[in-house]
Amino acid sequence: MCGMDSSRLIECLTDNFSLLRSAAVAAGPEAQVPSCPDWTVADLTRHVAQVYLHKIECIRLGAFPDDWPEEIPADPLTALDRYYGRLIETFTAHTPADPAATWYEPDQTVGFWIRRMTQETVIHRVDAELAAGGAVSPIPADLALDGVDEMLKLFVGYGSSHWKDDFGTLLDSPDPRPVSVSSSHHAWTLRANPGEVEVQDAQTGFDGDALVSGEPGPLLLWLWNRGGADAVRLSGDQALLDQFQALRTAATQ
Repeated sequence: MCGMDSSRLIECLTDNFSLLRSAAVAAGPEAQVPSCPDWTVADLTRHVAQVYLHKIECIRLGAFPDDWPEEIPADPLTALDRYYGRLIETFTAHTPADPAATWYEPDQTVGFWIRRMTQETVIHRVDAELAAGGAVSPIPADLALDGVDEMLKLFVGYGSSHWKDDFGTLLDSPDPRPVSVSSSHHAWTLRANPGEVEVQDAQTGFDGDALVSGEPGPLLLWLWNRGGADAVRLSGDQALLDQFQALRTAATQ
């Protein structure tokens, strides 16, 4: 699946940051975040601000920073505004192909962080909207499909072979039969092999022994544990579905 154009991703980042900030203000700093029960909105806001600053440094240094380069403002919204502004300035000052330190070995570019920070902001603005108690704004279909692709290939596929501790014993002797994940006009096939999950683009539809399907936005939120059971349709072998659920939970913890 071809990734989204970086200019489109930055447009989506801008839109979702605005939604996140508005929801954080509406909720108030002490509101609990239902999708992250240990966090208040202040915790969520501070987390996003720190994530932005960390990525700014990954690009500036070309390496992962050992320490914060400055004292982070105590007020979460002040920090959020400051580091979002710097993040956009950093992205604007570089081309997507410019080098940057990332945790994904095949892609050590600024473009990786443009995509990752856009998808990070999408999920956390949903967290903020849930905390505010209002409606969750829809996710554009192209952005949601890109997020599903990223989650399956990077967090489940790549993560399963590089963050083995997170997956425990799930991949010691897995069921190798294929699982299909399908949404809109795209599908993916996943096979759990000993030590890793293989994820490939596939023909739209059901070409495995179990199927997870849904509209792009609800499917993305379900994969990130922000959607209820009714957000997707599950069919096929139940044991295989249970294995997939365990793998995607391990990948997102």
